[in-house]
Amino acid sequence: MNFDVEKIMKLLPHRYPFLLVDRVTEVEPGVSLSAIKNVTINEPFFQGHFPGKPIMPGVLILEAMAQATGLLAFSGLIDPSESRLYILVGIDKARFRGQVLPGDQLTLQVSLKRNTRGIGMFDCKALVDDELVAEAQMMCSEQERD
Repeated sequence: MNFDVEKIMKLLPHRYPFLLVDRVTEVEPGVSLSAIKNVTINEPFFQGHFPGKPIMPGVLILEAMAQATGLLAFSGLIDPSESRLYILVGIDKARFRGQVLPGDQLTLQVSLKRNTRGIGMFDCKALVDDELVAEAQMMCSEQERD
């Protein structure tokens, strides 16, 4: 199962320039998800990070992984409720192992480790050309959108 940006926008509230997932390539609802982010020189953050040496900010790589966890959390829903949000509540063991540059395709891989009292713990990886560029454990909580 995979889905395009239209389905992604039904599941996530993020919009340009902050929607950081372009396509879901594989999903096993409630278990794991793989997605991609096509990184282009037109990204607004490249204007200032860094002039002459554009590098995708690590915090945005983490955000892309967090958005992938939200997609995994909502992937099993037939009709996702617009009254629900999946909020990042913690990041542990974040490590950056490489750089993400314009022209790269960032592959996001997330898997659910456990879900306790509405808080999901996820293992997250970001790769470029099958090389690990970032990893983290993330905790996310489903909440009402006010």
